[in-house]
Amino acid sequence: MDSIDYYNKNASLYFENTVDINTEENRNKFMSAIPEGAAVLDLGCGSGRDSLEFIESGYDVTAIDGAEELCELASIHIGQDVLCMQFDELDFDEVFDGIWASAALIHISPEELKGVFEKVIKALKPGGILYMSFGHGDFTGYLNGRYFQNFKTKAMKDFLAGYAGLELLEIWKSTENLGEANLDEWLHIIIKKQEEKQE
Repeated sequence: MDSIDYYNKNASLYFENTVDINTEENRNKFMSAIPEGAAVLDLGCGSGRDSLEFIESGYDVTAIDGAEELCELASIHIGQDVLCMQFDELDFDEVFDGIWASAALIHISPEELKGVFEKVIKALKPGGILYMSFGHGDFTGYLNGRYFQNFKTKAMKDFLAGYAGLELLEIWKSTENLGEANLDEWLHIIIKKQEEKQE
């Protein structure tokens, strides 16, 4: 069973366990770095919890998730369609001012992460902001029906060093419950895609 199967089979329980989690501190750091009314992609929106907050804050939100059952629940929650799409199917070209990937890319294997990450960066406008969070640690593998890839700070910095044109704005750790029972320490990253140089 892959991670998508897990979320489809446990959609209602996952929705109930995560829809009321407070992510305000992380969201505020992200929102302070993007323009008012910005176009925001909620990548792996899950319950739609953060999408709804962004919508109510006046942002133009596109929400996507790979699990069809979760998409249906999230769509009802946020009052607009949620796109059912695998991350490797992303095909946006400089569309978004900000991309919010809270505990989303954590389920991508090391072999696939590079390709997915490049699609995510391509989807950002020049000057756009990416927030992402991973479990903090060294673990990579399957746990309770899902695949997890965690990062420590140095490993994340080493990963990002492979990409020109990205500026690491902030990286920090926190101890909080983001709805993953096996994770209570998180690594948060905010990145800026540099503006295109004028000729």
